[in-house]
Amino acid sequence: MADRVTVIGWDGSPLTGAATAALSAATLVAGAAHHLALPAVPPHAERIRLGSIDLAARRIAGHRGSAVVLADGDPGFFGVVRNLRAPEHGLEVEVVPAVSSVAGAFARAGMPWEDAQIVVAHPRTLRRAVNVCRAHPKVAVLTSPGAGPAELALLLEGVHRTFVVCEELGTAREQVSVLTSDNAADHAWRDPNVVIVIGGGSEPQATGAWIAGRDPGGPRGVRGWALPREAYPWDTATGVGGADDGRGASREGESPGLRAAQLARLGPRTGDLVWDIGSGDGALAVEAARFGAAVLAVDEDPAACARTAAAARAFGVQVQVVEGRAPQVLERLPEPDVVRIGGGGVPVVTAVTERRPERIVTHASTRDEAEALGAALAGNGYGVRCSLLQSVELDTTAWSERERTVVFLLSALRSDLAP
Repeated sequence: MADRVTVIGWDGSPLTGAATAALSAATLVAGAAHHLALPAVPPHAERIRLGSIDLAARRIAGHRGSAVVLADGDPGFFGVVRNLRAPEHGLEVEVVPAVSSVAGAFARAGMPWEDAQIVVAHPRTLRRAVNVCRAHPKVAVLTSPGAGPAELALLLEGVHRTFVVCEELGTAREQVSVLTSDNAADHAWRDPNVVIVIGGGSEPQATGAWIAGRDPGGPRGVRGWALPREAYPWDTATGVGGADDGRGASREGESPGLRAAQLARLGPRTGDLVWDIGSGDGALAVEAARFGAAVLAVDEDPAACARTAAAARAFGVQVQVVEGRAPQVLERLPEPDVVRIGGGGVPVVTAVTERRPERIVTHASTRDEAEALGAALAGNGYGVRCSLLQSVELDTTAWSERERTVVFLLSALRSDLAP
């Protein structure tokens, strides 16, 4: 094992005294091509181009002498330190940090960043990174070859965002470009780069903030979920009301009790894309977005689409509303992780199963309908559970029954994910 392993972060500024001393004593230096070209690298030291971190770690573990690993930015922030310290390598490292690439990118943009989401995009995680960009108004994306600004832009089709692309930070070739997401796919971008993705609403106000990233208190400081119908206000801009806007009782799929059970079965989370088919008043779509998920709310009724958009504005969350009839409209939507089906019967259920989301929830008002939906789910590779839910709302002034709902709740898990 190497006698000493030092990881040095480099942000383009002159190396510190500690970094220079470690490099001058190094008998092995690992890094990218621009790191190995630094004048401070000893000419007699063995040099390793960093491609596979695991391969480099094995070479370092077998080296006798002092090893140095050079990395861009802060190597402890989504960097090589975690890989080198992995149990299979058994390396103990000293770290000389530098300004992280994310901090450098926001500094170049002149923006605060304690309220930003930060994600890493590799080809295998690109879709989840894009979902975070759909759901949040300020995201920094640490990119990689094959998962860069162009690929982000292509997967964000239909969602308008502003990109601040910071290429080769800290080098003589550093360049910062500001453009819309529709134009980012038309450029060839140099690696490494960081993309700040902004849009979908006003910049969050972090006055008095106490925690970095997403505020756990949620938008507008609203506590709780499965909120009552009266929590969704009239939208004066469109003249469209909430659940009680003169249409009579809310649809059964929009009752708070059923909504709570559906959300519990779906488990929407940051990085997910939720389809809410038959979004109605938008309550479930909004609450899924409040959990940090990206949400596509689909409804064929223009008034329902307007209500969903109004609810999203009222709660300060990002929901993309798609007007159209399922199952036809589903063909052009990006791949979902979890799906709530509010109506459409067996044809919609079958179309959804063909897209292979992890989880699906739907409901039925009769046992015959529930059996038909369950058979469609099971026949297309899903394990199905069904519960009969009954809820009774009481008027607490007289403790009399105000409203009763009875519904069959079906939840389905893709068979290859079953425990």
